[in-house]
Amino acid sequence: MTIKQLSIFIENKSGTLIRVLDLLSQANIQIIASAVADTKDYGIYRVLCNEPAKAYLILKEAGINVQLSDVFALTIDDQPGRAAAAVKSLSEAGVSILYLYSFLWKGRGVLAFRADAPDKAKEIIMLKKMMFLTEEDFK
Repeated sequence: MTIKQLSIFIENKSGTLIRVLDLLSQANIQIIASAVADTKDYGIYRVLCNEPAKAYLILKEAGINVQLSDVFALTIDDQPGRAAAAVKSLSEAGVSILYLYSFLWKGRGVLAFRADAPDKAKEIIMLKKMMFLTEEDFK
């Protein structure tokens, strides 16, 4: 029900992002979706890709600070209000979303997020019969 996400810590200086992108490209890793959150000195580059374990090892071996974590990836109809309805279902059940980014995948909207209560989020996703992506969907 969850997928692996890379969280890559990069300095806010010229060339650091391209180094990560070049390493992934040379390894034939396809980035499916990504988002950058930055602070004054560094950024967190969150990446969903077709081979997260391989990407993790490549970046680690290159000395890049990277973590692999589980996130949810709900699929929703690409229509106004669908994201709000999904988030509302989780919120009403007491699940807080720590961060979220969205993208389109094969004609459907996707909400990629990390929850403060993953077990509760899984329960709500199952009870509400929400659709979700797995790592197999990206292969």
